[in-house]
Amino acid sequence: MTNNNLKYLIAGTGGVGGSIAGFLALAKKDVTCIARGEHLAAIHEYGLRLHSDLKGKHTLKIPAYTAEEYTTLASSSAEYKADVIFVCVKGYSVDSITEFIKHASHENTVVIPILNVYGTGPRIQRLVPGVTVLDGCIYIVGFVSGKGEITQMGKIFRLVYGAHKDTVVPRETLEAVQRDLQESGIKAEISPDINRDTFVKWSFISAMAVTGAYYDVPMGEVQKPGKVRDTFIGLSRESAALGRKLGIRFEEDIVEYNLKVMDKLAPESTASMQKDMAKGHQSEVQGLLFDMITAAEEQGLDIPTYRMVAKKFE
Repeated sequence: MTNNNLKYLIAGTGGVGGSIAGFLALAKKDVTCIARGEHLAAIHEYGLRLHSDLKGKHTLKIPAYTAEEYTTLASSSAEYKADVIFVCVKGYSVDSITEFIKHASHENTVVIPILNVYGTGPRIQRLVPGVTVLDGCIYIVGFVSGKGEITQMGKIFRLVYGAHKDTVVPRETLEAVQRDLQESGIKAEISPDINRDTFVKWSFISAMAVTGAYYDVPMGEVQKPGKVRDTFIGLSRESAALGRKLGIRFEEDIVEYNLKVMDKLAPESTASMQKDMAKGHQSEVQGLLFDMITAAEEQGLDIPTYRMVAKKFE
């Protein structure tokens, strides 16, 4: 996997996966998408349409399949085995793609989950023990803006990934992926402590999504002094306490870090959980709100801000 022709497979072509796929495709990398429904049909007919503040507007012809179609193809031909699989589905869909991951992988494949929920890498590793699963997190405002259309907003596109301490993966493999991502215009970082970094992302996206959904406001309202921002700070402070209780060593104060990231977001942006709730779709409220409360309770922590906002969503 040290060659320059890694085969990438993007499982979940939503705002995150679609942005990764689009940027890789623009850099002429070998990338294939997994999608479904009308979104997939539009990608087949017109190509993946990318509206990006970083890259401009493009229509990209990218191979795209359903997970079931690709599973069948990969089961019958080695050419469909991927070197790198980015898992960009929502947390509630992880269990449904384990067969797909098994069949789309060869012995040296690395799987990189890019989800908002802490503990995803180890969870997928338990489900597919024969495949090397890393972990990762992403900082981006990206969303499906139409059928077959992805919008990436703002100047932040940062992807952090790495291996948990019990996972053995060659350094050159991590660096080959990093090279491809950086050549594609993605700020890619190999984490020396992916357990810490995925927790930090969970802390941020939980506070961001929960605050936005609770008050039904875009991030510009969280950027202003007042009760909305105070709620975001309270949530951040409580998740930071949980992290410390779990033995995570933070490089900087979580509250200050979360505020710094928040204040760089486009004021009109909202979290995907908030968008899904507004549309009446299934959302990540379990992983971003209730799982945080459960984890804190297991550690004997009082988290009054989380309990306050949870009442709205029970």
